[in-house]
Parts: sequence; C-alpha cells; structure tokens
Amino acid sequence: MAKPVLEELIEALRCLPGVGPKSAQRMAYHLIQREQRGATRLARALDAAVAVIQHCQRCNTLSEELICSRCANDQRDGRLLCVVEMPADVAIIEQTQSYQGLYYVLM
Repeated sequence: MAKPVLEELIEALRCLPGVGPKSAQRMAYHLIQREQRGATRLARALDAAVAVIQHCQRCNTLSEELICSRCANDQRDGRLLCVVEMPADVAIIEQTQSYQGLYYVLM
C-alpha cells in the first residue's frame, strides 16, 4: 500500500541538510496550507533543475551546458586554477569579483 501523500512529502523534505522530522513537518504543512502557489513553483523548479543541470566537463561545477559559462569565457585567466570543494564555494569567490582564473570543483 502506498504511503499517504503528506507523509511522503514530509519524508522528502527530510533529505535537505539540517531538516529533521519536525522541521520537515512544519514545511510541509506551510506549503500545503499557506503557500500552494509557492509549492507548485518549487516543484516545477526542482523538476526542471534535476532534468537540466549537469556537471561541467572541464571544472565539474553545476551547469546547464556541457561547458559552463566560466570555462567558456575567453576573458578568464587560464594560468590560474582555484580548487574548491563545492559549487557554492565558487559562487562565494565570484561575489568578491577579485579572482578571474578558472576553477575545479572536487564535489
């Protein structure tokens, strides 16, 4: 017998880092009771992201293309390579606008 839909949603939300059973339950109830449009938007965005996002063939970051826009950018300094753990680390460094080299993401 299939699990009730609400129970399945709560379990699915628990896959997020730092989200335990109570937080997942609060999120699920909030989305269903007060934020149905947001829930629909979230579901569509997740579905699209899972279908489209892949790893860049050069730097291993997340990208919608085989080669990400940073690796494809001829203006980046190919003599510099910054090795980072996660794509979020790239985003943080890029916000400083002080590094113009390339990256490699370990994952």
